[in-house]
Amino acid sequence: MKKYLIIGLGNIGAEYVNTRHNIGFKILDALASASNISFVPNRYADTAKLKIKGRPVLLVKPSTYMNLSGKAVNYYMQYENIAPENILVITDDLALPFGALRMRTKGSPGGHNGLKHITETLNSPNFTRIKFGVGSEFSTGKQVDYVLGNWSSEEKSQLQERIETASEMAKSFVSIGAAQTMTQFNGK
Repeated sequence: MKKYLIIGLGNIGAEYVNTRHNIGFKILDALASASNISFVPNRYADTAKLKIKGRPVLLVKPSTYMNLSGKAVNYYMQYENIAPENILVITDDLALPFGALRMRTKGSPGGHNGLKHITETLNSPNFTRIKFGVGSEFSTGKQVDYVLGNWSSEEKSQLQERIETASEMAKSFVSIGAAQTMTQFNGK
């Protein structure tokens, strides 16, 4: 039976909990909560196991900080013997407007340090990712402050609905695959 790995990117620590950069963690928390499961501290990550349409899925929230996310991805890929095509990485994206969701089966890191480290560690850009748009409402040189900043009140009012949609995309990836999920969700 195929096993799946869903990795949500973020940074550990209370100061990062509600930041834009931690949207991957938030989406995994929503998936776990909906399945009534909890994360447990593990090697390089907090992990939780669930089943989607009977398929085993390991949820991974790396505890290595964003810039070293590839360590956790590579470790659990090897440890659980999961094929690259059954890996899904969920991350924030500055190039997309707030709340926009886009799935891709490969691509460049686009300046995202978490994706960059995963690509380097796996020695391949060929893994599926969901990019969650966080917008780019920052002035020159303030990109780090922006992604490590908290959501605006307007964003917060729409955040839960977008998180739920991203969760549905992740479940869809496991149950019907990337191609059909992209057709169903991209651009919506």
